[in-house]
Amino acid sequence: MPAGLSWPEAAALALLALALLATLCRHLWALRWSLSRDRASALPLPKGSMGWPFFGETLHWLLQGSHFHSSRRERYGNVFKTHLLGRPVVRVTGAENIRKILLGEHTLVSTQWPQSTQIILGSHTLLGSIGDLHRQRRKVSLAAAPTQHAAQAAQHAAQAAPPAQAWASILARVFSRAALESYLPRIQKVVSWELRGWCMEPGSIAVYSSAKTLTFRIAARILLGLRLEEKQFKDLAKTFEQLVENLFSLPLNIPFSGLRKGIKARDMLHEFMEKAIQEKLQRNNPEDHSDALDFIINSAKEHGKEFTMQELKESAIELIFAAFFTTASASTSLILLLLKHPSVIEKIRQELMSHELYQQCEHCPVGPCLDTLITQSRDSEKPLLCPTAKGAREDQSQPPGPTEEGSPQPHAPPEPTLPQSSPSAGPQLRAPSGQSCRCPSDINLEKLSRLCYLDCVIKEVLRVLPPVSGGYRTALQTFELDGYQIPKGWSVMYSIRDTHETAAVYQSPPGGFDPDRFGAARTEAVGRFHYIPFGGGARSCIGKELAQAILKLLAIELVSTARWELATPSYPAMQTVPIVHPVDDGLQLYFHPLQRGRGSEA
Repeated sequence: MPAGLSWPEAAALALLALALLATLCRHLWALRWSLSRDRASALPLPKGSMGWPFFGETLHWLLQGSHFHSSRRERYGNVFKTHLLGRPVVRVTGAENIRKILLGEHTLVSTQWPQSTQIILGSHTLLGSIGDLHRQRRKVSLAAAPTQHAAQAAQHAAQAAPPAQAWASILARVFSRAALESYLPRIQKVVSWELRGWCMEPGSIAVYSSAKTLTFRIAARILLGLRLEEKQFKDLAKTFEQLVENLFSLPLNIPFSGLRKGIKARDMLHEFMEKAIQEKLQRNNPEDHSDALDFIINSAKEHGKEFTMQELKESAIELIFAAFFTTASASTSLILLLLKHPSVIEKIRQELMSHELYQQCEHCPVGPCLDTLITQSRDSEKPLLCPTAKGAREDQSQPPGPTEEGSPQPHAPPEPTLPQSSPSAGPQLRAPSGQSCRCPSDINLEKLSRLCYLDCVIKEVLRVLPPVSGGYRTALQTFELDGYQIPKGWSVMYSIRDTHETAAVYQSPPGGFDPDRFGAARTEAVGRFHYIPFGGGARSCIGKELAQAILKLLAIELVSTARWELATPSYPAMQTVPIVHPVDDGLQLYFHPLQRGRGSEA
């Protein structure tokens, strides 16, 4: 302690020194990035703050959510700089700015996910492909139409491609229209089965958690063909959730860090997937294309390529990733926005009635096991008749029975043993009482395409609450954007949500919920880059048709068989990082089965 200074004075002096040192470090950090500008360009860097050394503004971003970007956009404009997840980032809003980025794929920019995402998901994924490899993937994806000629063209292209490109081509075909048509009946059964469980629950439903269960079940059963005990299913879903929650974290592989947690979850999933894939590889039925992973494995053999186990494991994880969290987010937003706008529910019902797709029948709270429903829907085009349990909902004080492991199963109906029937009975299952209720009528992609108003509703849900806030790119060369230079090597993050909120093209308030804005009578849907829930250009989401089909099937099932109401005094706030979801899973709803003649109650 310096002579003549008391302890309080010495402490104050030390704090002042620390404050000056922190300020100096911050200024040096900002200077370091100012000097990184491309001196060959006369344009200035975008306005903005680079935050603190190494951490940048990552903590602010994680804590503030959407307010982080909106506040800085108001202060600095539609193009501003920041530092997130260990990299300098230029945040971009506005249709014209985003148009230049999305159409500049492979020339001005290339895909650039955060380092933590690349480490956790791995290198053998569609997300991480760049250059010629990605071009090949997109070409074959577009070629994979539901016709024999297109399928042959895709196969020939994959055969002619190098091994890595053949792998990419096969993965792209998993999400083709032909593949989606084969998944659709089984997805419909899963959606119907899960919603019956929601309606059986005597208490409220945490919608986001339930939506994650639904979409993970779709991914695990339909895309990967996994047949799991309920405890296995829940454990696997929990592990995958841990992986996704840590995809966007600081690239610090140290104990208790987000990256370390993500890697641990990835390794556990890879261990499980390796066992499941080994079982598939040991089968002797090359014609078995019942799920996406089987299709990948068998198509690879047809193309003369044997993928490594690492490639197959990473592909399996990517398939779940494509159909899980973002679709769960959109499903939650769909349910929330329909609840807020009952007139939209009624208009959907009217459209379903006009196309003879609205089945006003008694609810089926008890039915055959889900695996049986999926198998029968794949093997037969006839509608299933589910056994009814007339009094199943009359006493709601009794919760559903336990699973085989003895743990409660609150969000799914019991799965009784199927009654014996004659061989000629086919998939028709009738209750002992003789009463029956038809599961949702078979819907294919062509029938879904006729539902124009429902299509507008789904588009508006994705406009108001897009699951993903934006996309990452890396500048391949220095280029100009809105009067600023974007230096080579910097990350560029284009904002989907902000662009939707600020687009001047929307005639009604951008923050309002107005499905008719996408109708034929309006011109608001004209253009390509003010509406980008799935990205755009060469990097548009390859699973968007699957996601939209799931949302449409969920909407049809909801308005046809259920009504729902808020279980809390007010609606929850919505969090936007890493994807849109209710804060603390606060969207709690009661679900009830519709009764005959009461379709307008929802």
